[in-house]
Amino acid sequence: MTRGGETRYATTKDGVSIAYQTIGEGPVDLVLELENWGNVEVMWELDALADLFERLSSFSRLILHDRRGTGLSGGRGGSFPNLETRARDLLTVLDTIRSSRATLLGERTTGAAFAVFAATYPDRVSALVWLEGVATRRWSPEYPWGLTPDEHRQDVLQTREGMGSREFAGDWLSAGAPPDLAGDEQVQAVVARLDRHFMAPSTAAEWVSVESETDVAAVLPLLRCPTLVLDHEQSSSGAAESRHVQSLIPGAELALLSGKPYKVPFDNRAAITDSVHRFVAREHPAEVSETVLGTVLFTDIVASTERLAALGDSAWADVVRRHHAIVREALERWQGVENDTAGDGFYATVDGPARAIRCALDVAHLVRDIGIEIRAGIHTGECQLVDGKHAGLAVTIGARIAALAGPSDVLVSRTVRDLTAGSGFSLEDRGEHELKGVPNRWQLYRVKAA
Repeated sequence: MTRGGETRYATTKDGVSIAYQTIGEGPVDLVLELENWGNVEVMWELDALADLFERLSSFSRLILHDRRGTGLSGGRGGSFPNLETRARDLLTVLDTIRSSRATLLGERTTGAAFAVFAATYPDRVSALVWLEGVATRRWSPEYPWGLTPDEHRQDVLQTREGMGSREFAGDWLSAGAPPDLAGDEQVQAVVARLDRHFMAPSTAAEWVSVESETDVAAVLPLLRCPTLVLDHEQSSSGAAESRHVQSLIPGAELALLSGKPYKVPFDNRAAITDSVHRFVAREHPAEVSETVLGTVLFTDIVASTERLAALGDSAWADVVRRHHAIVREALERWQGVENDTAGDGFYATVDGPARAIRCALDVAHLVRDIGIEIRAGIHTGECQLVDGKHAGLAVTIGARIAALAGPSDVLVSRTVRDLTAGSGFSLEDRGEHELKGVPNRWQLYRVKAA
C-alpha cells in the first residue's frame, strides 16, 4: 500500500510549481519542514519518517511541501531559493489549500526560515515550533556554535563531491544515528536514495553555501506568535544554542527532551510529537498584529537643485515626471508599494529585501537614460502598521541609510545582507556608521551592480 497523501502542485506568481501533500484532517494546520529531507513522495520510504508524519497527522492536517528547486518542485536552474522566495512559495501553498492560519514546525535552519515567515506574515501563523534552534550557521564571538569560513568551505566541497553516495550517507549517519544503525548498509542505501531525490549535488552545495551567509538573529525579537523551542538534554552543547535562540524570542518557551538528538531515525519521535501536540492543543488566541517584518526602500535624485538650476523649471518638471514614472513602473514590477512621494524622493515598501535591491538597481540603471542619478537606501526591520502604511524606527533607519548613499549607490543594512543570502548580490562592506537620531552604530553595505 502506498503511504502518504496525494501529491499536488501550487503555482507561484512567477509560474513555478511547488509540490505538496496534505495528510490527516485534524483541527490544526501543521506545516512541517525538515532540514535534511525533501521529496514529498520518496520521504515516505524511510519508515521512521513515515511514522513521524503519521504521528503528526493524527492530530492535525499535516502539510508537506518541497522547497523550490528540490524534490518534485520546479525551480530555475535547480538553484536553492533565498528566504523571501521560500516564504512566498509557502504562502502560495497555504493559499492553494485555503489555510488561513497554520502552526509551523521547523528543524534547525528550516525553523529559521519559518521565523522569517512568521515575522513577515504574522496573521497567517498561529504558532511556531522550532526543533533545535539555529539562528545562523556562521561563527562569530556572539554566536560560537557556527562554523568558521574554512569549515564552511570544507562542508561545501564535501557536499558537492559526496551528496547522494552511500559513503556520504554513511558518514552522515555516523554523526546522527544511534550506534546500532550507523553502520547499517540497508539504511545507508535508503538515505543515499533519499538524498538523490532531494536535490542534486550542485544544488546541495549551493544550499550549504547560502546557509553559511544567512543570519536571522535580528528577526527573532520581532516574533509575536507563541513559540516553542525543542531540544535534548544530552545535545552536544547542552542545548546552549537553543537556549540562546529562545532568549531572543519574546515569550518563547524551551522544552528539553530526554536522550540524545538523533536525527536518524528520529528515535525520539514519540516524545517530539507528544510535545508538539501538547503545545498546539493549547488555546492560542488569534491576535491582530500591529507590527510586521517589513522592507523599506528610499530613493531620491542626486544633485536635484543643481540640475533644476541648469535645466530651468519647465525642463526639470519634465525630468521629474519621467523619473516618477520609472520609479512607479519598477515598484509595480518588483511588487513594491509607494508609501510617500516628496519632491524628487520616494518612500516605498517592497515584498522582501532581495526584491527591494533589484527594484533599486533597476531604477538606478533606467534613470541614467534621462540624464540623472539616484541614491537608494534599504532596511528590513520591525514596522508598525498605521492606516495600512509602514511606520516606526525601521522607516527612519531606511531614510538615514539612503542619505549616506552616493550617486547610483544602493546602500543596505546588515539585516538586509543577512536575509538575502543566495540572491546573487555582490556586497561591498562600507563600514559602521552613525545614523542621525538612531541608537548604536550600523554596518552598511553597497550593492555592486552586475
